[in-house]
Amino acid sequence: MNLSFPELGVNIDHVATLRNSRAGFEPDPLSAAVLVKSAGATQLVCHLREDRRHIRDADLRLLRSWNGLPVNLEMAMTDEMVSIALDVRPALVTLVPERREERTTEGGLVLGRDMCEKISVFLKKCRDNGIRLSLFLAPVSGDMERAMELGVDQVELHTGEYANATDPSLREKELERLFSAASCISGSPVRLAAGHGLDRENLLPVLSIENLREVNIGHSIIARSLFVGLEKAVREILETIRRKAPLLRREEGFL
Repeated sequence: MNLSFPELGVNIDHVATLRNSRAGFEPDPLSAAVLVKSAGATQLVCHLREDRRHIRDADLRLLRSWNGLPVNLEMAMTDEMVSIALDVRPALVTLVPERREERTTEGGLVLGRDMCEKISVFLKKCRDNGIRLSLFLAPVSGDMERAMELGVDQVELHTGEYANATDPSLREKELERLFSAASCISGSPVRLAAGHGLDRENLLPVLSIENLREVNIGHSIIARSLFVGLEKAVREILETIRRKAPLLRREEGFL
């Protein structure tokens, strides 16, 4: 595997959201998955929410049985979702916070004592079933350190505050937080991913994070696909990653 640039996971939730808006059958998430693979992405990302506003249980099972790309299942730490994950056995589970009233995931997991205990139990079950476990975390050093203590396979940095910052000084501050959080697990076995609100432009500075191994992007790719097609939208992101990441890292002295 070439680790000189991060891999790309594509979130196809909004394909299902569009389908659900008419309570019909199109667009079909599996058809989107086939195009995502053809374009060169290495992972499918989907969030099975309590209210099933995006993908549904049947979508998840179909994507898993297709087996064309590894599935990264985003889910809340609930008994229902744990049961589904252990039954479907995706390649990766990413634990995310979830509130019914939110439009999209608004923050990272809060790793308090109770949550850490639940994660520890779930992690053992994941290992027994060949599932890797990732935590979706805000760029907070304490949470990164707790993730290492838990022994999870991956941490995904929540890039939303950075991506949504309109003031240049605030955006730079949020970028520094991402770099600082990433450095907490540099050199550890914990794999680093990043995602939320990323697009072709704001992705560039994130790519210079030394130990970044994966970016997960959904909304901006699906939005762009309305005008250029899904395969091209995915390839544009991949081109950005493959052309810019090695260059940026060389300039920073990482390669």
